[in-house]
Amino acid sequence: MEVSVRDNNVDQALRALKKKLQREGVFREMKLRRHFEKPSQRRKREKAEAVRRYRKVMRKRMEREGFYEYYDPERGEGLGAAEFTWSAALCLDWIKRLG
Repeated sequence: MEVSVRDNNVDQALRALKKKLQREGVFREMKLRRHFEKPSQRRKREKAEAVRRYRKVMRKRMEREGFYEYYDPERGEGLGAAEFTWSAALCLDWIKRLG
């Protein structure tokens, strides 16, 4: 990773470096590796992260496609009844939980 310093502006270069490290997930990895994480804790954390990612994808899909009864897992298109109330209620529940 490389950051260039222009016009002796080190502060700006440090901000750029921190931003790149943040995007790469280096700070998060360092935080996770500070202490030993038991395998059971790691599995639990990874499962929670997967659930969070899935909910985010589904929320974006519902915003893009609209509320449908179910979605095609490969193509992502909405199938079944349009403007389906169960998926709307599910989306509202996820929004409430995620804040």
